[in-house]
Amino acid sequence: MSTSSNMMKIAVVGGEGIGPEVTAQSRRILDWFASKRGVPMVLRDAQYGLIPYLATGKVLPDDTAEAMDEADAILWGATGGPETREVPPEARRAGGLLSLRSKYDLYANLRPIRANPALSESAPLKARVLKDVDFVIIRELTSGIYFGEPRGIEKLPDGQRRGFNTEQYTTSQVRRVARSAFELARTRRGKVCSVDKANVLETSVLWREEVTALHAEEFSDVELSHMYVDNAAMQIVRDPAQFDVMVTGNIFGDILSDCAAMASGSLGMLPSASLGPVDRYGRRKALYEPVHGSAPDIAGRGIANPLGSIQSVVMMLRMTLDRPDDADLLEKAVDMALANGARTADIAEAGARKLSTREMGDAVLAALDKVATHVKEKA
Repeated sequence: MSTSSNMMKIAVVGGEGIGPEVTAQSRRILDWFASKRGVPMVLRDAQYGLIPYLATGKVLPDDTAEAMDEADAILWGATGGPETREVPPEARRAGGLLSLRSKYDLYANLRPIRANPALSESAPLKARVLKDVDFVIIRELTSGIYFGEPRGIEKLPDGQRRGFNTEQYTTSQVRRVARSAFELARTRRGKVCSVDKANVLETSVLWREEVTALHAEEFSDVELSHMYVDNAAMQIVRDPAQFDVMVTGNIFGDILSDCAAMASGSLGMLPSASLGPVDRYGRRKALYEPVHGSAPDIAGRGIANPLGSIQSVVMMLRMTLDRPDDADLLEKAVDMALANGARTADIAEAGARKLSTREMGDAVLAALDKVATHVKEKA
């Protein structure tokens, strides 16, 4: 990668399953912004998964690790699929997404949920429920039950087997992700809903107490509410427009954000950003990826929806590249493409033409040219 201080370094890791297909379209978008808008960045492509494992014995080979270590931001595709059976579990864990989140301390995962009016006919929820839906789920990403110890499967004296995992949080782990939520809310509608299960779990009691204390100490200008996770799941499909910023723990955020996909039309539409702490130079490591998985059942068929990945680039432009105007430009281009009827199979209404993955990328690029021309003419 370039060592020029003004060039942002982006590692592009397509991953497995449909990951390389959707990421290829996001890379085309990044190339457009580099050539047409002069965004100062250098891209480095890197492999992950079965192919590098067969060649090197590592799912995350050394050159990929180097590219990610050097990068200001990582554009990630997806992991997992039937091919994982060919990779030993220990090799998979050593280079897995959980280990990467821990390595880079990507503790705050932002998942924006926005209902696009153009998809009202294909969305699972009624149009009146989706009106004005625009909220963000912030999921704590490097603690909780996914990382707690002890964990394992053991054999009991009576011959049964017992599986166990440990849910745990500390004050600092709760407070730093809650602070991210409060700070984001100040730039939006000023409302935070903290989700827990404090009526059952001690970790949630701690969570609620620490969020409440931080609010009183530093963020009393932001409206704070609390909600149990089971109620939150119901409210997301009953009245999602009530939310502005939702903050919650690792496992709850994992589940609720997939549930919230129904408020955006499809899981294939959802982007995400995983953010680390700010360093002494004011930069923070970030990994951008669509929320969907590797979808091995459709991998290689060229029909996957790339908009989750493309909208992850919107987040990258805004949060890492510090190009809010360009982020708005891409967001408008996606809206225009959808308004003009561009649909992949997962978001297509009955009788609508279904675009391939690349054709959807073409539609967004064509819309980008139109939006950029319009903006230039207005200026």
